[in-house]
Amino acid sequence: MRIALIGCGAVTQAVYVPLLSRRRDLFEVAAVCDLSRTLADAVGDRLGAPGRYTALEDMLDAGGFEAVLVLASGSHGETVRRALAAGYAVLCEKPLALTRAEVAALPEGRLMVGYMKQYDPAVRRAEELLAELGGPGAVRAVEVTVLHPSAQSQLAFANLTQARDVDAGLLDSLRAAERELAIAAVGESEPVRDLYGISLGSICHDLSLLRRFTGSPAEISHVETWGPAPGSVEISGSLPVRGRFSIRWHYLEDYPAYRETVAVHHDAGTLELVFPAPYLMNAPTTLTVVSGAESRNEYRDVTEAFEVQLAAFHAFVSDGKPPLTDAGGALEDIVTAQRIAARYAAQHGLPIGGEAA
Repeated sequence: MRIALIGCGAVTQAVYVPLLSRRRDLFEVAAVCDLSRTLADAVGDRLGAPGRYTALEDMLDAGGFEAVLVLASGSHGETVRRALAAGYAVLCEKPLALTRAEVAALPEGRLMVGYMKQYDPAVRRAEELLAELGGPGAVRAVEVTVLHPSAQSQLAFANLTQARDVDAGLLDSLRAAERELAIAAVGESEPVRDLYGISLGSICHDLSLLRRFTGSPAEISHVETWGPAPGSVEISGSLPVRGRFSIRWHYLEDYPAYRETVAVHHDAGTLELVFPAPYLMNAPTTLTVVSGAESRNEYRDVTEAFEVQLAAFHAFVSDGKPPLTDAGGALEDIVTAQRIAARYAAQHGLPIGGEAA
C-alpha cells in the first residue's frame, strides 16, 4: 500500500520511521509533508520517499498514494477533513480534533483513529479475560495512575532531527488557531483550557481503554488539579454499567521513567496492566492476573502495539476490517474531556464556555 505521512516530528521519527522501515511488506512511503523542509527531507531520506512537501494541499493534489497517516501535533480535524475530501483513507493519531464541530464537519470516508494501547497484546488479552468474567457488569472499579516525565527525557535516546527552518509568524498563527479551537471547546478560562489539553493530549489514552473495558464514564463527579503546571490531575466518577473509576495523572519532570498502571478490580480478582514508555519499541506491557488463593500470573508479549495498529490500518483499507476506534469513538473521548472540563469549572467557580457549556 502506498502511503503519505503528514508530520515528521518526534513520534514520526522515533516510532513510525523504524516501523515503516521494517514493514515494507505492507507499506511503501510515497510522500512526506512537514512545515519544516529539514524534517521532511530527513524522514524522506530514511524512508526513501520521493515526494517531499511543506504544504498539505500540494501533496494531496500530487497524489500517488492510497492512504495518509496524520502524525502532526495538535488538532487534526482540518487536515483529516481535507484528506478524506480528497478521497484518501486516513490513520489519524489522537486526538482526532479539539471540538465536536470539527468531527461533525468530516466527510464520509475511511477513517481510523490511532490509540495504539487498544492494540497492545496485553490489553487485548485483558479484554478477553474480562469478557469471560462477565464483562463490564463484573467490574467493581478501574484505577489508573500515570507518572509522566518530560518528553525530552523520554526521547533522549532517539537522536531526533530538529526543525529550525519554520517561519516564526506561521508558528504564531498556528498556535493562535489552536487556541481558538480550545476556546470553542471549553471557553476562555486558561486553567480549564490547560486541563482540557492534558485530557485530550495524554489522559485520552486511558479514556480509550475505559471505552474498551467498560464504556465511557456515566458521570464525572470529581476533578482536581495541583502542583506546578502541567502538574497533577485527579478525575473520578461512575462507570456506565457498574462501579467507579479514578484517574491520577502526574507530570514529574525528572521522574526516572514513564509508568502507567491500569487496574481493573472485579468481584473475583484484578487485571493489572503496566505500560512502559510509549516510544520504546517492543518493550512489553505486563498484564498481571490476580485470582483465586491470591495466585498471580503474568502475561507479556514483545509484539509492538504501534506495529499491530499499522497492520490493522492496512487490513481496514485493504479488506474493510473495522478499526477499534473510528470517528464515533474519538468523538466520545472529546465529549468526555469536555465533561471533565465542565466539572472542574463548576467545582472551582470558573467560567465554562463553548461546546462544554
